[in-house]
Amino acid sequence: MKNSFPPKSTPTSISRREFLKKLAVLLAGAPFISSLSILDSLNAFAEQSDLSPIRKTIPSTGEKIPVIGMGTWQTFHVSGPTEIDARAQVLKAFFDLGGGMIDSSPMYGLAEQVLGKVLPGLTNTDSLFSASKIWNMDPAMGPRQFEDSCRLWKLPNFDLFQVHNLLTWEEHLATLRELKESGRIRYLGITTSHGRRHRELERIMRTQPLDFIQVTYNIRDREVEDRILPLAADEGIAVIANRPYQGGYLIDDAQRRALPEWAADMGCANWPEFLLKFIVSHPAVTCAIPATRQVEHMNENMRAGYGILPSQAMRKRMAELFT
Repeated sequence: MKNSFPPKSTPTSISRREFLKKLAVLLAGAPFISSLSILDSLNAFAEQSDLSPIRKTIPSTGEKIPVIGMGTWQTFHVSGPTEIDARAQVLKAFFDLGGGMIDSSPMYGLAEQVLGKVLPGLTNTDSLFSASKIWNMDPAMGPRQFEDSCRLWKLPNFDLFQVHNLLTWEEHLATLRELKESGRIRYLGITTSHGRRHRELERIMRTQPLDFIQVTYNIRDREVEDRILPLAADEGIAVIANRPYQGGYLIDDAQRRALPEWAADMGCANWPEFLLKFIVSHPAVTCAIPATRQVEHMNENMRAGYGILPSQAMRKRMAELFT
């Protein structure tokens, strides 16, 4: 069932800035409460502000998706019933708070299998935007991997399918075009990570019809700002940002210092929200896909998708903290 908030009522005297500061204070202790309690708290302010998740447009169609999605690398490679149940709670929190894109891959071990075990048991998955990948050196294996992902996720079709890390990309893109033409996928794309093969990615973006690219982008890894993100904007390609926390290293580094007071102006109560808002506030970025094993951290991630996004001037101020 889709998450919903009460409609905005008549305006009140509270300013947007004052509201965001109050919201940041309200949520400062929220990592230790349930996603339902967070929704209750958000609804308490709903008459004073529009509290729908922030969404951005997929350029090739105009469809909008939430700016905070979810990755599954490492975090969903589990097998025990206790661990799988814990991932179910993570997914429930994701959808309770308006989640959309879930990104996976055959490269991620048991992640797709776990998603297929957990998703059918949830009742709030209407907003799911399913995304996976082909990851194989053999071109003939592309169609088989797609069917395997459908079987593992227990889905007939996918919203997005991507060529993972440019592996045998020419042949696999041809497979994805056929799947799109037949209605088995709605979007196709190509991915890279860790700042690799940007020149080749740029060439593909200039010569191939793509709906999405996926690249590493965070407040420290900003190489894609120079050429890739502007090109994506020019070519009308949606951008997924992976490794938003540098595999956790950014969080560890950030937490050695105090969150600046002015972070409350953006509704940020903690560092994860701060770091994610920097990423998705870039005009060319469509969504970020942080991964987590814990409901507490999922709640933090998802709150970054509410409120306002920082201005260009604020983004510069944010980046200076990490240079």
